[in-house]
Amino acid sequence: MALRIGDIVPDFQADTSEGSINFHNWIGDSWAILFSHPKDFTPVCTTELGYIANNKAAFDKRNVKVIGLSVDSVKDHKAWAKDIAETQGTAPNYPLIGDADLKVAKLFDMLPAKAGGTAKERTPADNLTVRSVFLIGPDKAVKMILTYPMTTGRNFDEILRVVDSLQLFAKHSAATPVNWKPGGDVIIPPSISDADAKSKFPKGWKTLKPYLRVTPDPSV
Repeated sequence: MALRIGDIVPDFQADTSEGSINFHNWIGDSWAILFSHPKDFTPVCTTELGYIANNKAAFDKRNVKVIGLSVDSVKDHKAWAKDIAETQGTAPNYPLIGDADLKVAKLFDMLPAKAGGTAKERTPADNLTVRSVFLIGPDKAVKMILTYPMTTGRNFDEILRVVDSLQLFAKHSAATPVNWKPGGDVIIPPSISDADAKSKFPKGWKTLKPYLRVTPDPSV
């Protein structure tokens, strides 16, 4: 069954490069990002894994745990980590899920349930749909899903921007407009009345249309 925004993510037990985990317990009270890869020792994924490792402090700052998944064994992940350290400057400093039997990829609907074989019998092209990012809240619900082609590296700066937007809404009930960046003006959702908005947004707002009220970023 396809996952959609608002769905509770599947729970599972799996071996990772940092030991066995129960997924929901591992998330705990944090936000989480699960990002997946069709195969170990693939070029674009190598750069992505290195980028996260080099910028993990940005995720930690936002209380976001990061976990990777690749359709290969934990043993292969550990060998790949050496290449990532050599070429990108830092080995993964977060867990990588071993998914040699495709179990988690199927659980998250990244591969069809009928997909056959094991990691060793499949090529990256066979697994090309295992290129998704799942942003998950502390309530274990899906907040965002992005799926990228194998030839396009993911923009994790954009993913962090989405985290900032979602966390702003969670704390202040503010929505964010097109191309928003932290500190920029935000939008008061139509579900909030003018009377309630006075206490939530004491800096005031500009009404462009009855449904479009713009106010300064309340977190600044």
